[in-house]
Amino acid sequence: MNDDAKTFAARRGRIAEWLKERGIAAAVFEDREGRRDPTVRYLSGQPGDSLLLVTAAGRGVLVSWDVNMARKLSRVDEILAYGDFERKPVRAVLGVLAREGIRPGSQVELPSTLAYPEYIRYAEEGADFDFLCREDGADEFARGLRAVKDESEIAVYRRASAVTDELVEALEAGVRKGTISTESDAALFLERESRARGCEGMGFETLAAGPARSFGIHAFPTYTSGAFGTAGLSILDFGVCLEGYTTDVTLTFVSGRPSALQERMIALVVEAYKEAAGMLRPGVPTLEVARRVDEIFAAGGFKMPHALGHGIGLEAHEAPAMRNRDDNPWVLAPGHIVTLEPGLYDPEAGGVRLENDFLVLPGGAEALTRSRIVRL
Repeated sequence: MNDDAKTFAARRGRIAEWLKERGIAAAVFEDREGRRDPTVRYLSGQPGDSLLLVTAAGRGVLVSWDVNMARKLSRVDEILAYGDFERKPVRAVLGVLAREGIRPGSQVELPSTLAYPEYIRYAEEGADFDFLCREDGADEFARGLRAVKDESEIAVYRRASAVTDELVEALEAGVRKGTISTESDAALFLERESRARGCEGMGFETLAAGPARSFGIHAFPTYTSGAFGTAGLSILDFGVCLEGYTTDVTLTFVSGRPSALQERMIALVVEAYKEAAGMLRPGVPTLEVARRVDEIFAAGGFKMPHALGHGIGLEAHEAPAMRNRDDNPWVLAPGHIVTLEPGLYDPEAGGVRLENDFLVLPGGAEALTRSRIVRL
């Protein structure tokens, strides 16, 4: 068994232990059009369009729309063709349960995102089994596992962060030279150059907002042919996707002579960012970090209209949460990779945001990326 296969088998083994402890025979994970779940990739290596069943015995069986791709990319115990089950999820699951010798009456965990009519189909066509569809089920447990990155994931993040930093440098140089002068110039430059460096593309749609549009948290549309890097505040929010994992950084470009209001906003964002970065260490509730940032902004007469940050991984936004809300239970732990992105926005002055990615270590945290506020 190669190292990749061992990694995926170990992850499925954690799911199998969870199932065994609860007397559940198998769990179903699903990634398909209309319902995407990168946990399938986390547990198998297959990037999408597949059903994955993990049994309490630790077996991983993948039912894929694209068997040729699955044979190349996935690391599971068995690969089956979705077409062999008439391309119907319920029949595929029942077929695998039969092949794996799962006894009638056994409990089988379904994704918590399953629509009620689909659950009814499982209950009717698979009446011999006790199908579970609930919050805090196997998929929620898997998301918790994904929040703590293992050695192989951290290695990918170091490479992805290096590419991200290269693009930050190249993009700043392009803006200074004038070869990048519009929002679309910036976004398309990143798309092309990320792929040239071996990435799968962008981790999410790039947000490029020139001075006329930087007042929005997430400008709509995400980028236009409008000017970028001209007098005022321009925001660029992007991440590269490498082996499924996305980075997430934000730069603010400051051009011309900033107003007193803009300078105050910039100073507060920098202060909040430094304060939050200094608080990142194991055992610290993320609520406390986010609350401290909100206190800094409030003392300066401002209010941040979004969360301080979020976890990143196979999704651009995943656990742990980094927000000032009473329902946020997350506590930082070694292996968490989170973003810090304090930002302030004004309809006239525009917006300023600074974001980088941090790896929580046993003794503190390491900044993986080097995004910044750029004064042109």
